[in-house]
Amino acid sequence: MTRRRVKVTSLNRAMRVQTVSEQQRLIEQHGLVPHPEGAFYAEVHRAKHRVQTGLGSPERSAYTSIHYLLGGDDFSAWHRIQSDETWFFHSGCDLVIYSFAENGQLQTQRLGADSGCFQLTIAARTWFAAQPAHAESCSFVSCVVAPGFEFEDFELASRPLLLEAYGDNPENRAKIEAFTRERH
Repeated sequence: MTRRRVKVTSLNRAMRVQTVSEQQRLIEQHGLVPHPEGAFYAEVHRAKHRVQTGLGSPERSAYTSIHYLLGGDDFSAWHRIQSDETWFFHSGCDLVIYSFAENGQLQTQRLGADSGCFQLTIAARTWFAAQPAHAESCSFVSCVVAPGFEFEDFELASRPLLLEAYGDNPENRAKIEAFTRERH
């Protein structure tokens, strides 16, 4: 029994080392930097074509894209943006994405090879958060935002705001508390 436990521990340690080195390789290869919501990112493209989203609104890029790397021990904190955001899976483990539907219902979607879902879209103005499906792995994805992403459209959620709006049941409260960076 003890021998088996040592093997599992050694295997887990080896997997963590491999994951850390894989994460470091991806960070270096793609020039990733820390993102305000958690994890690492790099803007890959900002369309030269400009669009106007409404009367009197400023012009912006038609779309933008980033690479995004989320390590298994990290999470993408609850946030929302003003445009649709489409996620594309590249490598690592599945990414679990949580969001609140307009009716306040918590939704869970998986993106990755295990789930067989390689692309999904989060609608504009939707609160969402994410984490790798396995703590000993990482998820490497791309995100395309149209109209293009601007940091002034980025809103990081506060725990009290989400608890008031969606904290009417234990599951919602647990996910809100798990994926906000405030600690009380």
